[in-house]
Amino acid sequence: MNKEKNFVSAVVYVRNNENNIAKFIKELNKVLKTNFLKYEIIFVNDYSTDNTVYEIKKLVKTLDTASISIINMSMYQGKEIAMNAGVDLSIGDFVYQFDTILMDYDPNVIFDIYKKSLEEYDIVNAVPNKKRKVSSKLFYKIFNKHANLSYKLDTETFKIISRRAINRIYAINKTVPYRKAIEAGSGLRMANVEYEVVNNVDYKLDKTIQKERRKTAVNSLILFTDVSYKIALTLSLIMMLLVVLTGCYTVVIFLRNEAIKGWTTTMLFLAFGFFGIFLIFTIIIKYLSIILNLVFKKTDFLIESVQKIK
Repeated sequence: MNKEKNFVSAVVYVRNNENNIAKFIKELNKVLKTNFLKYEIIFVNDYSTDNTVYEIKKLVKTLDTASISIINMSMYQGKEIAMNAGVDLSIGDFVYQFDTILMDYDPNVIFDIYKKSLEEYDIVNAVPNKKRKVSSKLFYKIFNKHANLSYKLDTETFKIISRRAINRIYAINKTVPYRKAIEAGSGLRMANVEYEVVNNVDYKLDKTIQKERRKTAVNSLILFTDVSYKIALTLSLIMMLLVVLTGCYTVVIFLRNEAIKGWTTTMLFLAFGFFGIFLIFTIIIKYLSIILNLVFKKTDFLIESVQKIK
């Protein structure tokens, strides 16, 4: 069998996966070793509190593998930042990104998306054909409707991205707050490869990761869509309407001589004052939305150590 000459990197996010990391490593290494002459696997340990690192080291010693490294984060920093650290260390012509070690697909899909990338696609996502969770469907529906991106986002299990795409993304923004959105807006060709779910493997995410996912979802809607502006504008219009109605009511009360002394002046002042405040807030929020889309908040990753196992 002729193996691919392109050097590939596999960046794998791990956190408290001691009970299910072994199978993933064996399957991943088997596919890479069978199909590629040169490859590396980089595990990004996002401050695991169990024996995940020990299990990786123990298993790797028994396998015939290429280069294996573990990046140990100094503290829990979340999937987006941790994966940025792994991609930053990678040297492959193509880089696999595994946000989860959940393997509900035939391992051959790993090579299938590489073959798809050779059809002049810089980013290829492996997408399951199973029914999405309600929360995921709602998020992507809102995101895709309000984000001005070249491609629609979807739930993927893992992906492969070319070195050219990585360089393009870093040129756009070195600190990537939400990789999927920047990839979809990079101007490069992107494709999805839908795979048949072979088993409904699932495991409960720890509360820290669940909280981080919700935070990422909210931040992404603010950074990459105009949802926050539309919400602010709608609320401002409602408040403005209430202010106008209050002002009209104040005038009516004054003309009917039913007002308490000083009440009319006070209410008019408050009405127009609040009107101006809400208008200013709307303008400020709009400008902040634009600025955030141009210059993201700096989110450097902190690495405790990099261990070269093989």
